[in-house]
Amino acid sequence: MEDSNELVQRQSWLNRNWKWFIPSGCLTLLVLVALFIGGIFYEVTSVLKDSEAYKESMIAVENNKLVVEKLGSPVETDGIVSGTVTSHNEVRTCNVQVPLKGPKGKGTLFIVGEKRGTWKYSEMSVYIKNTNEKIDLLEK
Repeated sequence: MEDSNELVQRQSWLNRNWKWFIPSGCLTLLVLVALFIGGIFYEVTSVLKDSEAYKESMIAVENNKLVVEKLGSPVETDGIVSGTVTSHNEVRTCNVQVPLKGPKGKGTLFIVGEKRGTWKYSEMSVYIKNTNEKIDLLEK
């Protein structure tokens, strides 16, 4: 009897607790990885939404009567903003897609532009999903 008690006492903590420690350790690792990826995603999305190009384009969307007519009011973002905003030697470029929604439908805002002092857009348009229509926001 004494030998078996000695054997139980000699087992390491991990040998006694591995059945719950390993699964919970793996779960903790997965949660940390998910939080890290989520944090990076949040930062990238925040950079895109904080850009001047995004803000100017959303103002153009809200002030365009045809877009408001097709999507309804208010027009809001609907999901993940994607694309790139880069800066090199004081020249900024953007190529961004913004999913939009309104009470009447959904669409996508496309923004392509370059900033050398002020933003100059080569494209700022809204694609309306329901009607397969493209509305150019740069037209006067």
